[in-house]
Amino acid sequence: MTGEEPLKQTRVYDLCCMGHITLDKIVTPRNTVDMPGGTSFYFAEAMARLGTEGFLLVTALGRNEMAVVEQLRRKGVEVEVLPSRHSICFENIYNENQNERRQRVTSKADPFTVAEVAGVRAKVIHLGTLLADDFPTDTIRSLAGRARLSVDVQGLLRRVENGQVLPVDWAEKRELLPYIYTLKANEDEMKVLTGLAEPHEAALLIARWGVKEVVLTMGDKGSLIYADGSFHEIPAYPARHVVDATGCGDTYMVGYLYRRIRGASYDEAGRFAAAMCTIKLQAHGPFSGTEEDVRCLMQ
Repeated sequence: MTGEEPLKQTRVYDLCCMGHITLDKIVTPRNTVDMPGGTSFYFAEAMARLGTEGFLLVTALGRNEMAVVEQLRRKGVEVEVLPSRHSICFENIYNENQNERRQRVTSKADPFTVAEVAGVRAKVIHLGTLLADDFPTDTIRSLAGRARLSVDVQGLLRRVENGQVLPVDWAEKRELLPYIYTLKANEDEMKVLTGLAEPHEAALLIARWGVKEVVLTMGDKGSLIYADGSFHEIPAYPARHVVDATGCGDTYMVGYLYRRIRGASYDEAGRFAAAMCTIKLQAHGPFSGTEEDVRCLMQ
């Protein structure tokens, strides 16, 4: 990033999310909203609602955007910030089908380097990738050597060309997937990554490439988890109304990892994650419910 001193941590956290906070413009047929975004933002906001004990956010953004970090800290989120010359700026454009969106990038941030994150210690580290160069190969290897690594594959399958976000295969996937314990992909990302349209076949292939837990999200068709040689079919909970799907995949992984690190089964963690997504889908911005709300919906 800018050659700053590496983060120095002595504590081992239960869960760490690492990724850029973005500046987002969300455009739907009904309105346009400017707000912070990115996996790390949605993840941290949701953890603030569930409980921040044992959670660390490691992020990077431009100096002019530090207000969002202070807001997270006031909510009890422990945040370590690496400086970046710029923040990532996304424009997310939805039509009536909230499962589909077009994206533009108007600004990019600096990548997370091995030296800068060398001091981070956690049982599980979740990488919220947004663009292909957020986490270089050596950074992924280094982090995997000291934590159970969870990765949202979305950014690794994105190339920016003239501001447009284009889907591309992940060139290093066969080399790096064995370092990843949990991999999350949505339906479109699954097809780009594997070349397969059938989720069960795609999950088996990803597992053969070395991933221990494969999590595939498919919008209102639910999700599929493959782990320990078994499939777990997770239905979606119907939403009363659909407002904003931005961050739903991130919200799913919050719920899933939050429950898994507490010993929940794959099915229970998946259902908890699906319920969180439905609550988030019904309002703009990050998840704003409670664990009690989630459990009420599950019942």
